[in-house]
Amino acid sequence: MVVASDHAGVELKAALKGDLTRLGFKVLDLGPATTDSVDYPDFGHALARSISDGAAKAGVAICGSGIGISIAVNRHAGLRAALVHDVATAKLARQHNDANVLALGARAMSPDTARNVLQAFFATEFEGGRHSRRVEKLG
Repeated sequence: MVVASDHAGVELKAALKGDLTRLGFKVLDLGPATTDSVDYPDFGHALARSISDGAAKAGVAICGSGIGISIAVNRHAGLRAALVHDVATAKLARQHNDANVLALGARAMSPDTARNVLQAFFATEFEGGRHSRRVEKLG
């Protein structure tokens, strides 16, 4: 499991790393380690490359809104970052879209909501079936 954020997501990322470990994941943190200003595309691209290169199978990407870092991740073939806001969208991202990156907005949700979303995302399996052909069209 790979995690990355921008400066706005450092605190939420730190909180969620413990949850990921408790879920049985070995966590690779690509940074940053401080709240000094950084550019979210750099960390989104690094996360995407880690998955593309096989260092991880899935990831969690966090920025202030979750929008920018999800855009950066989704520019890479085979990466499907889903910006989710609640448990329902977390489950649908996995069930219907086979999302392999959970994108979160640190300024858009509470840490408790983020924890619930994380749990739901990684506990949900891809349904396949009619959704498979749609996911294949995503590239």
